[in-house]
Amino acid sequence: MVEQKSTITWQSAPDMPEEPIVICRASPPGVALVPIEPDKDADVIGLVQCARTICQYAESRVVASLEDTKSATEDLSTLSLTMKAVRGKQIEYTKPYRTLLASIDDVFKPIIDSLDKATSITKNKILAYRAEVDRKHREAEEINRQAVELARRQAAANEGVITVDTTPVPVPAAAPAVVRTEVGSSGISKIWKFEVTDFKLLPDEYKIPDQVKIGKVVRAGVAVPGVRAWQEESLRVTPR
Repeated sequence: MVEQKSTITWQSAPDMPEEPIVICRASPPGVALVPIEPDKDADVIGLVQCARTICQYAESRVVASLEDTKSATEDLSTLSLTMKAVRGKQIEYTKPYRTLLASIDDVFKPIIDSLDKATSITKNKILAYRAEVDRKHREAEEINRQAVELARRQAAANEGVITVDTTPVPVPAAAPAVVRTEVGSSGISKIWKFEVTDFKLLPDEYKIPDQVKIGKVVRAGVAVPGVRAWQEESLRVTPR
């Protein structure tokens, strides 16, 4: 949890005009003071102006000699330190929010998890009921179909005489596609799902290369069939 901070107001005492007194007003319970409006922060404003100036200078810079390279290296080192300062200032503003957000999520997560679980359980029970209704419906239809088929075969083999009972069994009604109530409705939708059963049979356009694994092997100097590897120069800057 983020510790609640106090606001500080400086006022001059009547008998001590030179000495300020501090009045601390604690934030109300459940309320935390966090920094806002970085665009009005003098330090941030200075960093914005500095970044613009540095970028303009970098665009006009000419590197045509070893001395130019040394000068540019010094600037790159300074840039690295400046970037670190910017990141640090950014964290001053964002960290309290991330901490608060994490603490809020910790409170709501078990509530959301319980509601999600209840939703899943209820949906599964409805689907199980529908599956059982549909099973009984299909089973009754199949019994009646087999009875008619048996009667047809018996008639064909016995000069049209039928002795089997062809009275159809009652067929339960199929589960409705949509159930409507005063509060809401539920309906069935068909969702396609899949799993790869044989990767070798999968067309090439559906195969995604493992970029991380390939990069690790290439950096180790190992050739990978179907992969072209090469090296490019990159500049690494290490500020002191």
